Order: sequence, then C-alpha cells, then structure tokens
Amino acid sequence: MKRSALTLTAFLLLSLGCNQPPEPSKAASGEKQIVIGVTMMNMANEYIVGLNDAMAAQAKASRVKLIVNDAQRSAEKQVQQVETFIAQKVDAIILNPCEVEASSPAVDKAQAAGIPIVNVNSETSSAPTAFVGSHDEESARLAMEYIAARLSGKGEVVMMHGYMGQAAQIKRDRGARAVLAKNSGLHLLAEQTAEWDRAKAVTLMENWLQVHGDKISAVFAQNDEMAMGALLAIERAKKKDQVIVVGVDAIADALQAVKDGRLDATVFQDAKGQGSTAVTVAVRLANKRPVEKETFIPFQLVTKENAGTFAK
Repeated sequence: MKRSALTLTAFLLLSLGCNQPPEPSKAASGEKQIVIGVTMMNMANEYIVGLNDAMAAQAKASRVKLIVNDAQRSAEKQVQQVETFIAQKVDAIILNPCEVEASSPAVDKAQAAGIPIVNVNSETSSAPTAFVGSHDEESARLAMEYIAARLSGKGEVVMMHGYMGQAAQIKRDRGARAVLAKNSGLHLLAEQTAEWDRAKAVTLMENWLQVHGDKISAVFAQNDEMAMGALLAIERAKKKDQVIVVGVDAIADALQAVKDGRLDATVFQDAKGQGSTAVTVAVRLANKRPVEKETFIPFQLVTKENAGTFAK
C-alpha cells in the first residue's frame, strides 16, 4: 500500500471513531437498542482477547449490545453461530474469520438475509459488507526486513506458520517470501505450522534445534504466541545469543520480552484500533449510514529502542 493511501486510511480511521464521539445507536434516541452478533476466531489467543475487549469498550460507549460467541478455531461452528444470529434478527454481525474459504458461507448467509456483516482482522473469499484490519503482508515484511538487516543479508531462517489456510497465515507467508526473494543470502531452512499456539511452538522449536542445531540464525514466528514459545525453547537450549527471534502482534509479554532484550523484535498490530473501528462501522451500517468498504490500520515494528511507547 502506498504511503499516501496509508495516510488517507489513518484519516478515515480517525474520522470513524478515534477522535470523534461514538456513533449514536438507536437506543440513544429512545428506539430499540442495536444488537450486534460477534463470532471470534479463538478466545484462547491473547490478541483475539484484546480485539474482543476493544469491541466491548466501544459497544459500551455506543450503547449497543454485543452477543459474543467463541468459534474455538472451527469455521463450521462459526457458520452455525452466524445462522443463529440471523435467526435472532440481529442488526449487524462482526465476523473474525477462522479461515478464508471455510468461513465464507457465514458471509454469504448474512448477506442473503440482508444483515450487514463486518469482517475484522482476517479475511474471507466472500466479500463482506465492510472490512476492518491490517495488511498482513506488511507485518511479515517488517519482521523479515529486520531479520535481514540484523544478519546483513546472510543466514538460515526458520518460519513458524499460523493455522494453514487462515488469511493471516497466507499473507504473512507471502510477505516473508517477498523479502527472502530480495536477499539471496537468506535461506529458508525449515517451515511448519505451530497453529498460533505457544506450547506447540516450544515443541516445534525443540525439534528444529535437534535437527538443525547451530545452523539456525533466526526465527520468524507469524505471531507472538509462537515467538514466545520459540524463545523459551531457545533459551532452554542456551542458544539465544546465536538466534534472532521476531514475532507479530506486540502482546503484553512479548513487549516486555523486547524491553528486557530477550525477544529481538515484534510487530505491533493495533487490536484496539481494529476492534473499536469494527464496532463503529457495524453501528453505522445498522443505522443505514455509509461506511468505507475497507479500513486498513498500519503495522509498526517494535524493538528495544521504541518498545516503551507501546506499553500495555
């Protein structure tokens, strides 16, 4: 995305909710309260919890009711939850998709029922009424460019994927490979999914250390849960001085690990901005007011030098 477009997006984001009064709901004028159905990808994930908390705060400020369901990583369950929202005749739906393809029927069903649906944080192949999130390729590009700079363009990198087929996994993979393609001295030594999970990342990193030993120069984990798992395994093996570790999301303990000099870097993804804007957009749609079709919020690289500005 060009810098001018980012600037425009930032302006649109501010106009949608950051520096403006909450979008008025019907309840504010004495009419029936707006009800928004929300289905979250996985509430066991710290970033998704932060996203949900931001939505709850914005809903309270806008005096609307949220009905929140946890899909627990199941696209099938997510589709069923949307079917229930349709039966309940909610005024709008916010979808945090589990998968690009398998969650798409949820979008199709909402559209067919005439209920506006907002995708937040992740995408589906079916086009929702509106989308609020970030360019996931950008997060991987920032992370991998940091790794390339630290290694002076030469080294062996391992990459931990999120859920295969989920939009962030696909796009972060794409962004990482674009940087690798520009740095012929950087090689992808190994890659595998740890499903955004810290415990699975510990096990995967332990296996890689056994197989590849001192060949590993850096780890790019597609989220901080996996980065923290990889870091734990590396520290247990007493190899942290040999291996750079970078994640995405800037969750609380990852930020602290960056401040402490344990985790080399993370990439800040704005859960508060995404969550609050998604609710603002959904309320506008419920009130039959115009919205931007897409709102993109930029990622930011976080290192020890600037980590204090991202304190949770």
